[in-house]
Amino acid sequence: MMVVLLGATTLVLVAVAPWVLSAAAGGKNLKSPQKVEVDIIDDNFILRWNRSDESVGNVTFSFDYQKTGMDNWIKLSGCQNITSTKCNFSSLKLNVYEEIKLRIRAEKENTSSWYEVDSFTPFRKAQIGPPEVHLEAEDKAIVIHISPGTKDSVMWALDGLSFTYSLVIWKNSSGVEERIENIYSRHKIYKLSPETTYCLKVKAALLTSWKIGVYSPVHCIKTTVENELPPPENIEVSVQNQNYVLKWDYTYANMTFQVQWLQNPGNHLYKWKQIPDCENVKTTQCVFPQNVFQKGIYLLRVQASDGNNTSFWSEEIKFDTEIQAFLLPPVFNIRSLSDSFHIYIGAPKQSGNTPVIQDYPLIYEIIFWENTSNAERKIIEKKTDVTVPNLKPLTVYCVKARAHTMDEKLNKSSVFSDAVCEKTKPGNTSKIWLIVGICIALFALPFVIYAAKVFLRCINYVFFPSLKPSSSIDEYFSEQPLKNLLLSTSEEQIEKCFIIENISTIATVEETNQTDEDHKKYSSQTSQDSGNYSNEDESESKTSEELQQDFV
Repeated sequence: MMVVLLGATTLVLVAVAPWVLSAAAGGKNLKSPQKVEVDIIDDNFILRWNRSDESVGNVTFSFDYQKTGMDNWIKLSGCQNITSTKCNFSSLKLNVYEEIKLRIRAEKENTSSWYEVDSFTPFRKAQIGPPEVHLEAEDKAIVIHISPGTKDSVMWALDGLSFTYSLVIWKNSSGVEERIENIYSRHKIYKLSPETTYCLKVKAALLTSWKIGVYSPVHCIKTTVENELPPPENIEVSVQNQNYVLKWDYTYANMTFQVQWLQNPGNHLYKWKQIPDCENVKTTQCVFPQNVFQKGIYLLRVQASDGNNTSFWSEEIKFDTEIQAFLLPPVFNIRSLSDSFHIYIGAPKQSGNTPVIQDYPLIYEIIFWENTSNAERKIIEKKTDVTVPNLKPLTVYCVKARAHTMDEKLNKSSVFSDAVCEKTKPGNTSKIWLIVGICIALFALPFVIYAAKVFLRCINYVFFPSLKPSSSIDEYFSEQPLKNLLLSTSEEQIEKCFIIENISTIATVEETNQTDEDHKKYSSQTSQDSGNYSNEDESESKTSEELQQDFV
């Protein structure tokens, strides 16, 4: 009996032992993690994932990574034997433009199968973090200094100067927000109220890569007490000969002014510099040569002082050397239609017939009028292909144009181009009348030809009359029937002969033509000669000669 019990106990232990060992080891039942997410903000690389079985304790997680073109997997530094569901691998030196692949597994005494993450490129997956913001307060303005959130960033090393920023600002007391887009790393907000608290937040954007960052924390600052001296206003730059002329307005007289410039407003590393010949200026203008500035974009500002009292700096104006010096009138070509002009605007040309390259947006003002009238019409267009509608057919119109900068701070315009005059083409009505006229002319042509022939006959009858024989001969030919001309010469004919006596008495003799006679005889009482007439060709000439002799 004892032996039987021991055997049964042994069988139960053998059956239970594999399950206990398996549970203790956590081997076959350990599941892989799920829903792995990769978050990259600036240079910070964060991994997050979910545990598949919360009931299993003391589980750790490890990651491997693999670069493009590699067959083997490498342990991911910073993400080995992690007990939480988050790890940071920012210390890993990666090429942010190279594609990588990750995999993760759960570990206890045994390990789960690997869970692979889809491959990705860090730069494409990265987000722009909140920028750093520093504020300076004036009485009616706030100066904002912005820099990327990570200095010496590996992720944005090639794009550090391409960032643009946008901000939201509001009075702390009202909460009414105002948005300002596309500002540089240094920006100044004007027309604020003195001794007032303003709050703002800023976010960065990298438009070349279609990336928009997240907003910075909210920053608040209070403007100062209103200054005794106001800043200069209405700053303008013009070109005279080889010099720039900078002018401004100021309320008080007997003041001293200075002018500063900043190169490349998009780069926060640049510092303000003094313009030569514009220090301690006693007038509200200063003149400096064009060669002071190289080609580029600058900011200019003016400050007033009276002894120890100084104003805040004026509003900064953008100064583009190309626009100021070379804003020339546009050139254009005109293609005329019946009721409109198509105007094609091109870039102005310098000496040597080379076009001026303009990297700034322009709008065009086009003036046109009828050549016989002074009433002008105007069109404002941003396009370089413009249609001028509602024109009269077969009418001469004149056109001139000039260019304006779209930047309101510059507010510059070229002079008008020379006027170009062009005649519109015929309209549809003129074409219809032309076709009708051609049809009428073709229809009337036969009548015109007939009338011309009749007219020529009248001219010939009046000025060139035909010679007529005597009345006796004309009477003879008029009485001779036409049908005799059609008779055969073989038939016997009866001829009428005329005997002329003293040109008043004529005797008609009829005789039969005999085939064997040689000639015919004629008698006359008064004439000395006689003639004969025969059907033979040879007798015709003789008859005419005899008639002439009789008349003689």
